Amino acid sequence: MSSKKQEENTTSNAGNSSDELTVVVEELLNSLSNKFTTVSGEIFAKMDEMSRRLDNLEAALRANEEKAPGSPSKA
Repeated sequence: MSSKKQEENTTSNAGNSSDELTVVVEELLNSLSNKFTTVSGEIFAKMDEMSRRLDNLEAALRANEEKAPGSPSKA
């Protein structure tokens, strides 16, 4: 009987260990997912800002070309 109880305890401990590992892995995945979402949002925000800056630069260059019609331009 004693060996049967030891076997049950070992199985129970393995189950608890497996459950703990599952919880830790899920927490890690959630943490990584949240970090990825944050970084992704920051990257998109920076890309939007760069796009706005490029649009402003293009507009300034076009305005400069219109002010100086005698300057050489690309054909």
